[in-house]
Amino acid sequence: MAFKKSNSSAGEEFAARKRPPLRAGESIDINDIETLKYYITDYGKILPARITGVTAQQQRQIRQGVKRARNMGLMA
Repeated sequence: MAFKKSNSSAGEEFAARKRPPLRAGESIDINDIETLKYYITDYGKILPARITGVTAQQQRQIRQGVKRARNMGLMA
């Protein structure tokens, strides 16, 4: 019995990790740690915008918020 190879592309493996995108005008509160935790991995790395579905401006706010929270000791 031969096994059938799946025709999965590289984008499908990240489909389960995609977060619900924020609204276009909605900004990120850098003091809201619970919201920022949605945009980092279990190892503490910031997820890219192509996976999370946020705009470039929101990605910059997420990056800035995560870095500030790390410096203040709120996030590991």
